[in-house]
Amino acid sequence: MVVSTLRRSLHIVALTMGAAVIAASATPASARPHHGSGHHAHRSHGGHHYARTHHHRRSFARQSRWERGVARMQVEGVADAQASLMMPGTASEGMGMSGGGYGGDSSVVSAARSFIGGGNPTGRRSLWCARFMNMVLERTGHRGTGSDMARSFASYGQRVSGPQVGAIAVMSRRGGGHVGVVSGVDAQGNPIVISGNNGNRVRESAVSRGRVYAYVMPN
Repeated sequence: MVVSTLRRSLHIVALTMGAAVIAASATPASARPHHGSGHHAHRSHGGHHYARTHHHRRSFARQSRWERGVARMQVEGVADAQASLMMPGTASEGMGMSGGGYGGDSSVVSAARSFIGGGNPTGRRSLWCARFMNMVLERTGHRGTGSDMARSFASYGQRVSGPQVGAIAVMSRRGGGHVGVVSGVDAQGNPIVISGNNGNRVRESAVSRGRVYAYVMPN
């Protein structure tokens, strides 16, 4: 009888333990500790933080490019504004030109420029810069000096203190003087002059301001 009772007790214990195992295995997944989910949340948060940082960096880069572009446009705008102050069509290709020297007779400049690139239009074989200057003055309704000497223009017209568009520049030159009409001023402050007998042609070129000893406005 004791043996039978012991067997029943062992059977009950076995059934109880089996039920406990089954209950444990049937526990919902939501009731289990989510160690992996915490790690996943941390990774997700890190990913969002990286995305925000990357977005801010791209925005800053775009803003920097925009600011640089604005600065470049501002600089270019200043250059364009300076260019708009230049005398139209008064400098040959490749010459820098400032806007100084307003108030001259542009008709004299235009008339002189119409001969650029051509040969000697005066008929005088040598030292014809003064002859050319007188010819241009007469064609534009001005009275010239009537002399073939460049220095004759130093005592002609109205003396002005510096280069002005339409003024006549009287220059020193080895072997004699030289004369021409000012069409502009370059970035270094040198007058740009259209003159005859410049390389035996009519040319427009910058002249060292130290060579000019007189500027006069036509009569």
